[in-house]
Amino acid sequence: MALDGTNDSVFKEVDLHSETNNKEHRTSDISFSQLIVRRGQSFNLTLKLGRPFNPDQDQLTMTALTGSYPSEDQGTMSLFGVPDKVIRSASAKAVWKAELQKSSSPETGVLALTITPPPDTPIGNYKLSAKLKEEEKVLAELSVLFNPWCPDDWVFLPDEAERQEYVMNEHGIIYKGLDNYISPMDWDFGQFEEDMLKISLKILDLNIKHTRDPADDVSARCNPIYVSRVITSMINSSNFGGVLQGNWGGNFRGGDPPSHWSGSYAILKKWDYYFNSPVKYGQCWVFAGVMCSVMRLFGIPCRVVTNYQSAHDTNKNLIVDTYYADYGVREKESRDSVWNFHVWVEGWMRRPDLDKDGKYDGWQVLDPTPQEKSDGMFCCGPAPVTAILNGDTHLKYDVPFVFAEVNADCVYWLIKRNGTKDKIFSDESKVGQNISTKSLGSDKRLNITDAYKQREGTEQEREVFKYALARLEDLAAKEEKAEKPKNTTSETGNTEPENVPKPPVPEPPVPKPPQLVLRFEDVSEPVNGEDVKLKLILSSNSSVPRLLSINISIQALKYTGQPAGNIQTEVTEKKLLPGEDLSIPILVPFLTYHKHMIECKSMNISAIVTEEKDKDHSYLAEKRIRLRDPPLSITVSGEGKVNHELNAEVIFMNPINETLRNCTLTLSGSGLFIGEVVTNLPDLLPSNRIRITFAFFPYKIGERTLLVDFDSASFRDVKASCSINVEP
Repeated sequence: MALDGTNDSVFKEVDLHSETNNKEHRTSDISFSQLIVRRGQSFNLTLKLGRPFNPDQDQLTMTALTGSYPSEDQGTMSLFGVPDKVIRSASAKAVWKAELQKSSSPETGVLALTITPPPDTPIGNYKLSAKLKEEEKVLAELSVLFNPWCPDDWVFLPDEAERQEYVMNEHGIIYKGLDNYISPMDWDFGQFEEDMLKISLKILDLNIKHTRDPADDVSARCNPIYVSRVITSMINSSNFGGVLQGNWGGNFRGGDPPSHWSGSYAILKKWDYYFNSPVKYGQCWVFAGVMCSVMRLFGIPCRVVTNYQSAHDTNKNLIVDTYYADYGVREKESRDSVWNFHVWVEGWMRRPDLDKDGKYDGWQVLDPTPQEKSDGMFCCGPAPVTAILNGDTHLKYDVPFVFAEVNADCVYWLIKRNGTKDKIFSDESKVGQNISTKSLGSDKRLNITDAYKQREGTEQEREVFKYALARLEDLAAKEEKAEKPKNTTSETGNTEPENVPKPPVPEPPVPKPPQLVLRFEDVSEPVNGEDVKLKLILSSNSSVPRLLSINISIQALKYTGQPAGNIQTEVTEKKLLPGEDLSIPILVPFLTYHKHMIECKSMNISAIVTEEKDKDHSYLAEKRIRLRDPPLSITVSGEGKVNHELNAEVIFMNPINETLRNCTLTLSGSGLFIGEVVTNLPDLLPSNRIRITFAFFPYKIGERTLLVDFDSASFRDVKASCSINVEP
């Protein structure tokens, strides 16, 4: 590339070897032409001068700058050169290095240079310039990313298979549903799609910390702890400039329902196109999917994690209270709740800010869903998974909140007609089930619950719970007593509890063995569009008949665990005979539940049973079920080759006795479609089938995933996917 300047300029040409360098730095999937390198790893460039270069007499001084306020002391400006006799600040940080290669020809002015940004270089866009004598010239603009292949980078991940999965893989699986009805959903991260680097760096530039102090913010981008925390605050729009607007209601006018999305690129592209206005709408799995894309692009290993029966403990007492009315229906929403599932991400990094010996290095929880404020912002993490496992709730960032999500105890209360409440029972093992992520190198589900918590029912689990609660109580006491001396801190900056006796944590009362056992059983798999059938089974160790009043309630349930509408309630009286089970069939007709379940996927079935002879004693059984979507099929014919036509067919059968209106088909998949392709479809008559055929042209090689979304006014966002191997 010729350099602009006068004919007598000493700097004539520069060859950035972008294609070769990007391949060596594993960034060629982002761009072939734009130079994108990873810190801690050398890259090559060839500089052609208009005169000979004598290393013994000449000094080539190079400068790398990032941000609007570059500074040597903040690591955002580096002076270096050949030979390395450059005068620089004594407190300069993140100093780059240049070396003259043996293939150089200094006598003809051809300098083959090896340049190395150090492993603590702030990530971002840089200007690289050179100065010889009194002339200075900008040589190139390049981008620097984190380097999980570099042992000295804080994001170093030793295993190559893990680097391929958690940095390079553009396809993922996000788990939704219920702990006993786990539903995998394909997600297209698309982190290497066009403009993703520009968009992701803009996310950093629009964060409030950059607005307040841009010099410090850009300098802090050397630290993956800081960068990942900024990303959690910017994926949601509860903070200024964020990407996605959350919506947990049922009205999604003015945008797309969260269930619409199948990938990150369409969301980020839309945010960028509409001048950084929040994209409508997102919920936890969408926030997590988008964040994972940005993290992987920057080079921070990242994976999406689902926690089933996830507690939202607002008052930090590690208890979630749930209230039922004495007629079986769940009372109005409370601030505490147990979500069917909650999705966050884990980022891999070192945590020397917590422990110099690496105790808390590794996977860190980062949650971009706006739930509670942290340091005045809606953000969460990074919280070390090891700290959560050990109950170290005094550590930063936001360990207490995440610990409660996987460990809180549930207490169920019965609200009587006179306003009094009775405790029905406590459940110490409900929260934090089947914590799941995609397996390494396959589409199987990996259960990582043991990484987060001790096994339920063990002494270790209760000991960790008590330890975590004691730490929280210590911190709360210190916050309340402002007149006391300031908290002591360890050398790592973490608040340590004072070495004073703690009040004993009361043991939970040991429940009496139940005289009545209730359980629900499925009669058939629950499918949206069909009647739901299950049964309630009661058994007793009583030696006499028991006359029971049984109140069965079915409610539509948001995935956040909050009721979305009462579907039906039935009250019956039955006699339970000694030594026999009592089976009560439950039928929920499609026509009864349909209007309540259009925007919901799950139901809550509860039964409150009282004995006629002892009306003050109640028994509760609860079961959450998820309705499976009707089938949507996708087939692709032909062999996948870059820029060659492929044909696909999508088929959907209307399973109900009503016409499906407002039908659309959305196609997406990185390397197959740029963003989303949305097609309006005709109304689909009862029991009729629609067949859609289409052609497309893959534009990237490798294993690709075609994602299909069928939407209508009656069935929202039914999804299917198909893997395609695209050859060169």
